[in-house]
Amino acid sequence: MRIGILTGGGDCPGLNAVLRAAVRTVDVEYGGEVVGFRDGWRGVLNDTWEPLTIDRCRGILPRGGTILGTSRDQPYTQPDGVQQVEEALARHQLDAIVAVGGDGTMGVTNDLHNDGVPVVGVPKTIDNDIASTEMTFGFQTAVEICTYSIDRLHTTAESHDRVLVVEVMGRHVGHIAVWSGIAGGAAVTLVPEEPFDLDDVASRITARHRQGSWATIVVVAEGALPKPGTLTLKEPPVDAYGHQRLGGIANVVAGELEMLTGIETRTTILGHVQRGGTPVAFDRVLGTRFGVAAVDAVADGAFGSMVALQHGAIVRVPVAEGVGHLKMVEPDLLRTAALFEPQHPRTPLPPS
Repeated sequence: MRIGILTGGGDCPGLNAVLRAAVRTVDVEYGGEVVGFRDGWRGVLNDTWEPLTIDRCRGILPRGGTILGTSRDQPYTQPDGVQQVEEALARHQLDAIVAVGGDGTMGVTNDLHNDGVPVVGVPKTIDNDIASTEMTFGFQTAVEICTYSIDRLHTTAESHDRVLVVEVMGRHVGHIAVWSGIAGGAAVTLVPEEPFDLDDVASRITARHRQGSWATIVVVAEGALPKPGTLTLKEPPVDAYGHQRLGGIANVVAGELEMLTGIETRTTILGHVQRGGTPVAFDRVLGTRFGVAAVDAVADGAFGSMVALQHGAIVRVPVAEGVGHLKMVEPDLLRTAALFEPQHPRTPLPPS
């Protein structure tokens, strides 16, 4: 067996665990070799690669990022992109390419499969928004980092009787915000799934402080949006790949809340610190399981499949099921978070 492997899109903790597991599985169980393409699909198109061996992968399990590098380049932006991928397969005598990435990478994987290219997908997104898999590696590490940060912010907020607005990743979904908000004891969590009304948020925060409570932490996902007509936001810039460059919603929210409540409000934007550093144990194990399963899928000729976590087991699903729609935060989790938010003061019951 000879496989190619690449990591595309944004980096996240756990990618190296996938690479290490794939190399080990190919070597130990199938007696083959692995070609690691540099910088995602760019390496396939430009034929930049390195042999991945067990020795090359020693010590990378606890490392964040990806030893192969990554990019958002993809074959379908080139007029002969599919042909270049096919030539790479032939040149390196590969049985298939294992593509590790998010929605964009899985979309390319699905299109290549439809064009007859042997590919297998491994879902990767720190936002945990890929459909058909219960969890993606990197997500739990991000939640841990955010929760740790929120824990530390509580004490400074308490000392100064401030509101602190913490911005976390979450372009289209609020998984990181909700999980870290619940774990960190946030007073308010704002997510893309539920547009917010800052007047309502401000009134509830004001009532909370009047009751003697303080240290209000507001967690906001970077893609959270206000209800139509309640707040005007600047249109974010777009990068070379057509993605909006989000970030900074916390500054807008903090400024408005301070004006509406009269309470000093500060901002902390966690940004790329959520992506970096050592993956937690869960992400190391999940990445390892995905790497093993992806190689098994190649061995079985299950091209066009994506490995996924479902009910605790690693399964194969058509990669088409993982693209085109996002996995949103479940309503019951949103309800759980809302139960711990400050409520409007109850109207006293009239005397009987």
